[in-house]
Amino acid sequence: MKIKDRLKIVLFLVLSIIIVGTIIFYTQNFWDRGIDTEVVIAIATDSNQENVDSETYQRETQSISSRSGERKEENIDNLLSSDIIEYTKSNAPTAVTIPMEQYIELSELRISMGMDLNKRTGLSKEDFKLLISRCRADSTKWFYNNSDLIYDLCKKYSINEIFFCGLISAESGWNIASSHRATNNFTSLMSGGKLIAYGSLAQGLETSAKVLHDKYLSPGGSFYHGSTIQGVARCYCPEGSWPSLVFGRMQQLVK
Repeated sequence: MKIKDRLKIVLFLVLSIIIVGTIIFYTQNFWDRGIDTEVVIAIATDSNQENVDSETYQRETQSISSRSGERKEENIDNLLSSDIIEYTKSNAPTAVTIPMEQYIELSELRISMGMDLNKRTGLSKEDFKLLISRCRADSTKWFYNNSDLIYDLCKKYSINEIFFCGLISAESGWNIASSHRATNNFTSLMSGGKLIAYGSLAQGLETSAKVLHDKYLSPGGSFYHGSTIQGVARCYCPEGSWPSLVFGRMQQLVK
């Protein structure tokens, strides 16, 4: 074999070795890089998963804390609500039952000489006004026009309405004498032998009712001798006919 042919063979072998070596090198490098990439990807994935797990844990923790807080708030609200309810129940004003007044019918009305003048008739104001409106003796309608005030004063001072009207009529007349009108003194309250003058009709009537209640009809009153017409008469007007006069006027009202 010629030297030239031998050199060609050697050169071919060298080139083949170089080429194969290069291929092996790059193949090995490629696989190394692939492995590294997988490792990096795996590491990144694990890291991301850890971050996700961490975030999930945090969210779950926050959620649990939030729910726990809500439950605490609900418990507090429930406790407060319960306390408020209990406080309200314990401090709620006790309902006061006011009994309705029981009235009698006009047909049930009764009077007597020995009746207790502290006991009212038991009539409603409407029936009392109706009774007064039927009284023929009240020709000027003075009693009817003042029946509301008379009824209210008798209620305030616990005086029988029929007696109070009978007393006024006995002292001032059904038509109310001019001297009594001028002084607004309808029950002949005296001082120094003269009628006491009052500033208004309402003042005069209320003073009469108060004096009757405090001095004549209440135990311990300065002129109290019993709460009957005769008991009042002993100091109010000792004349023997006065009780009959007053009672006669009362009868005129209830006819």
